[in-house]
Amino acid sequence: MVEKLTPNQVRQIELIQGFIRNVDHVKKLVGELEGNRAARPVIINNICGAIARELSQMRQRALSANVGTLADTAGALAEGVNSLMIQLDQSLKAASQIEKPDTPLESKPS
Repeated sequence: MVEKLTPNQVRQIELIQGFIRNVDHVKKLVGELEGNRAARPVIINNICGAIARELSQMRQRALSANVGTLADTAGALAEGVNSLMIQLDQSLKAASQIEKPDTPLESKPS
């Protein structure tokens, strides 16, 4: 006798498969980020933004689905990516500031 899945089970399986695709996409974006460490800050910022958006969207969908702690994990990862973006922005601002040249000390006449 062949057992069939209920419509709710089919829906849950499709939902989980969608989450798996999202995680694969985020994994690919993280690989891009690692491969572009020396890239311009704009490129790194764009990749971080894409990762954060993907995780935020996954979190929103996971909140309405009953998929364990996926929503909490996606939310924490998205916050981590946002924290990275803030750190990168601060580093970029610090690196972009014009340094004031040291003024030579005036020699005193002896």
